[in-house]
Amino acid sequence: MEALRLLLLLLAVVVGVSGGSGADDAGGARTYIVRMDADAKPSAFPTHAHWYESAVLAASGGGDWPEGGPLIHTYSAALHGFSARMSPSAAASLATARGVAAVVPERVRHLATTRSPRFLGMLSSPPSAILADSDFGSDLVIAIIDTGISPTHRSFSDRGLGPVPPKWRGVCASGPGFPPSSCNRKLVGARFFSAGYETTSGRMNESAEIRSPLDNDGHGTHTASIAAGRYVFPASTLGYARGVASGMAPKARLAAYKVCWAGGCFDSDILAAFDAAVADGVDVVSLSVGGVVVPYYLDAIAIGAFGATEAGIVVSASAGNGGPGGLTVTNVAPWMTTVGAGSMDRAFPANVRLGNGQVLDGVSVYGGPVLQAGKMYELVYAGATNTGASPSAADGYSASMCLDGSLDQAVVRGKIVVCDRGVNSRAAKGDVVHRAGAVGMVLANGAFDGEGLVADCHVLPATAVGAASGEKLRKYIASSTPQKPATGTILFQGTHLGVHPAPMVAAFSARGPNPQSPEILKPDLVAPGLNILAAWPSGVGPAGIPSDGRRTEFNILSGTSMACPHISGLAALLKAAHPSWSPAAIKSALMTTAYLKDNSNGTMIDESTGAVADVFDFGAGHVDPMRAMDPGLVYDIGPADYVNFLCNLNYTEQNIRAITRRPADCRGARRAGHAGNLNYPSMSAMFVADGTNPTMKTHFIRTVTNVGGGRAVYRAAVRAPEGSTVTVQPKQLVFRRDGQKLSFTVHVEAAMPTQAKKMEPGSSQVRSGALTWSDGRHAVVSPIVVTLQAPVQ
Repeated sequence: MEALRLLLLLLAVVVGVSGGSGADDAGGARTYIVRMDADAKPSAFPTHAHWYESAVLAASGGGDWPEGGPLIHTYSAALHGFSARMSPSAAASLATARGVAAVVPERVRHLATTRSPRFLGMLSSPPSAILADSDFGSDLVIAIIDTGISPTHRSFSDRGLGPVPPKWRGVCASGPGFPPSSCNRKLVGARFFSAGYETTSGRMNESAEIRSPLDNDGHGTHTASIAAGRYVFPASTLGYARGVASGMAPKARLAAYKVCWAGGCFDSDILAAFDAAVADGVDVVSLSVGGVVVPYYLDAIAIGAFGATEAGIVVSASAGNGGPGGLTVTNVAPWMTTVGAGSMDRAFPANVRLGNGQVLDGVSVYGGPVLQAGKMYELVYAGATNTGASPSAADGYSASMCLDGSLDQAVVRGKIVVCDRGVNSRAAKGDVVHRAGAVGMVLANGAFDGEGLVADCHVLPATAVGAASGEKLRKYIASSTPQKPATGTILFQGTHLGVHPAPMVAAFSARGPNPQSPEILKPDLVAPGLNILAAWPSGVGPAGIPSDGRRTEFNILSGTSMACPHISGLAALLKAAHPSWSPAAIKSALMTTAYLKDNSNGTMIDESTGAVADVFDFGAGHVDPMRAMDPGLVYDIGPADYVNFLCNLNYTEQNIRAITRRPADCRGARRAGHAGNLNYPSMSAMFVADGTNPTMKTHFIRTVTNVGGGRAVYRAAVRAPEGSTVTVQPKQLVFRRDGQKLSFTVHVEAAMPTQAKKMEPGSSQVRSGALTWSDGRHAVVSPIVVTLQAPVQ
């Protein structure tokens, strides 16, 4: 298994997953996060901060420090330690000092609904069980670690809410555009963390950025309202998706922690937010940030999330937007809930009608003046033979991507320009085309993007089409002549509901397998993340670009960033209804009750290909809030179990202490089995398919807790992965009381395929099945995954 793990890490580097950027300056100095053993503080130092500062000075041999000393942040709740800027040699020296558990280089992360509550079965009147039983999440606090928040938005009104929960210990930090009165009984706290960002990037430009919790990007406001926005009517974006907007937990309280700035989201600031959230008393952390896969002891988000989980806080994180390629999933630590994105049964069709009679399916939420009815406009694709390219463009590539300054205004003026997807943002392409004088744009997917489409609020009439339609469009333009030019128009058709099939796995949603620990299936599950309507700041245009002067109270965005807060809000509802459940129990309830069938009664499909999706696309399946309220059984995990898991990853005691803040004795853990024996709600087996062994075997030990309300008898049913034999012992679990725990063992035996010797080096074959425990009322489903991995030769 260790060889397989190394192979997956190698492949992850190849596909670009592990390429998180560090933050170095010209002199080689960078920011490091230093985890300390709090109990090791020498008595000579009055505070931990004095000790930390002395340690940095000793390792660095003195130095010139910014006002306030060498420390950027100190941490005391989610972890003990600090962040500071120093040279690599000083960091290496510090790593050997007494009381230092780990020295981790900082990385820069990046940011990764009127319909979704109803799509999930969460009706407000009469209230669905999950809303009624949890009092809509009242008195639970959800932390949103993001770009800040727009406090005056109607989604964050405190009308009708009770007093701030007495457990709350947070603050309402003020600053430009964010007076102390910005917080209320809904938005109970707000902070901002920029020291890590500014230490690396220099003092922020306060004419473009705001030194306060105020959101001048939109992302944080959007995600916060998905998790816990109040009911707002009417809500729409430029006339699209009209209806009642609400978050998953409409009465839950919110705390905003702003960590993302123009230069990105810096690990030291993210850790400061985790530390504050734990100290403040939040119940759920929602983190739509990611982009780096490294060993857990080097992963600041994994470290911060472990501290939060140990404090009883549910941590939900976005899986990333690197799909549809494999090995792209991020935020993969097993103590986090990793959320992929799916579609809903709502669409915003904007089709392209060509002069040859073809109609190409497209999507858009453009809301301005449309193209002249009945008129066909000339189409231009500047990437073919430099037609339409600016004279200053080096080649047709820049023009094909519609990069800034790449289009020849004399050629594209008054026409519809076809732009290839990639490099710059979709909205930025529209801005380039608009400034060049074109009347419209068609954004065409390439082969990698497949058929996955995202609706955008473009600044001119524009639509997006899939890879197949894009190829048809380019060929049509290439076949045109001056005497018979290619022509077309865009037909905007508004909002369509009841679309089939739905849900689908969004093309951009990051996919497994888990590059860091393949024994843990990631993503865990999927939730709505495609074309989600949610709150938007009043000072930001819906296209999210400076030139967009339009204003809207709600906006439609897509990403696993939007899927994550759906799960965060649902976790708050589950915790409110079941206050004794641990973070692992809540995740188990969400995973084991997830579904695989779409509204056409077929298995969910992959939007990018139209083929049936698999476990590395959707994990356990699509979230089902109603069933999650009463899962029957849960797979619980405590901090000591995670320590055993880390031991079985062959981490050293120092590695483990960097994550858990405690020494680890791995002797018992390694005798007990392997990393796959973590009590996870899914089971993933990996075998080396080298053709030498006719059969390969492993086993999984699991323990389930009865939360179904009393006596029950559960019987096992197995759908074995193709080519494998799966047996369960015992086949029946007899529970005599609520809260009782019973264990079982799953034995998996996979036969070596006859074509194993023909597998390409490094390639794999994946087969999936499931184990279902049922008592006639509950069905507790766990995916079983068998991967045959060909060795690298």
